[in-house]
Amino acid sequence: MKFTQALKKGASQTVVGLIFGCYALCNLVGSLVLGKYIVQIGAKFMLVSGLFVSSVCTILFGLLDRVPEGAPFISLCFIIRSVDAVGFSAAMTSTFAVSAKVFPNNIATVLGSLEIFTGLGLILGPPIGGWLYQSFGYEVPFLALGCFLFLMVPFNIYVLPSFAADPTKDSFFRLFTHLKIVLICFAIFTLSSGLGFLDATLSIYALDKFKLTSGYVGLLLLGLSLPYCLSSPLLGIISDRFPSIRPWLMVIGGLSTATGFFFLGPMPILQIERQLWLLVLMLTVIGFSLSMTIIPTFPEILNCAYEYGFEDGLSTLGLVSGLFGAVWSIGMFCGPTLGGFITQQLSFEWAASVQGGLAFLAAFFLGVYFLYQGSPLKRAPLDRRKMSSDECTNLLS
Repeated sequence: MKFTQALKKGASQTVVGLIFGCYALCNLVGSLVLGKYIVQIGAKFMLVSGLFVSSVCTILFGLLDRVPEGAPFISLCFIIRSVDAVGFSAAMTSTFAVSAKVFPNNIATVLGSLEIFTGLGLILGPPIGGWLYQSFGYEVPFLALGCFLFLMVPFNIYVLPSFAADPTKDSFFRLFTHLKIVLICFAIFTLSSGLGFLDATLSIYALDKFKLTSGYVGLLLLGLSLPYCLSSPLLGIISDRFPSIRPWLMVIGGLSTATGFFFLGPMPILQIERQLWLLVLMLTVIGFSLSMTIIPTFPEILNCAYEYGFEDGLSTLGLVSGLFGAVWSIGMFCGPTLGGFITQQLSFEWAASVQGGLAFLAAFFLGVYFLYQGSPLKRAPLDRRKMSSDECTNLLS
């Protein structure tokens, strides 16, 4: 609906792409800056402020249809989307950091549980938003979502504790001086790039090649989001229960993701006829393998940081959270851009194959690194001190 409204207001396809691309760029910058200064700003204040900014920007975006077409409309689109991206980066960076702070020994389990709601958003967002748009027009979906986000502001003010911490002198540059963290970040990039590519091209491909209606395309996307939603908490529990297998979960998940993209089109050199059942099956494989790969990445980067001498505190959690969000944003920008270009110049099948090749490279490099360094199954994971019941009570009081 955003694309349609922008085109009606005189924005070209290129301008529309830039409007949505600026979101990823500002999210990238916001994640890096806010992750670095989370202690100085305050994790609770950052989360609450991010929710408030995102709620206001969402409501304002829904009112843009009242703005005159042309330059005023385009300028406000850029401003609102950019500010919204900074608010989102603030909320997500602090959410990851706070979750890891409160549950230091169950990070993957908590993140996996949070991904349930990411999956529910992917499942319920399009049909509910589409129904509101069809029934009440352009403004109501954004007003409803913005008001819901705004209600979360007082709720989080009441529920979240305050976190006292000292700032650190560590930096993102120091994180990137370690090869393992660089390789994990490349894996995160390939995952977000793949999701961004599918978000931008899958619907058009399904409508064109399989002559599906918009309703069936929405059901088709369940093949991706439902396995991701259901498998994330289970894989989070497994990752925390058996932390020594996290590296191989990333490797196997990356290889499975590559396989899913190779057969999604399928790859032209395979000489396999496209089939709807094969498309649905590969989306299911991609959804599950994305969860298998992404859930262990955050705790693995965090463990690497501690092993390399970073301080055990909120400042390091902010750095890792900001790095995760920044790399994810780069992928969400490059995926639709590169994928859309290849799709336009060649075909969807080749574009999906490129995404599969990136996922394969990430899994291959990680596998070679782990084999070269010695099997991670033989190494004891970093033992994080558990918080006592009295500490938890004091923290939440």
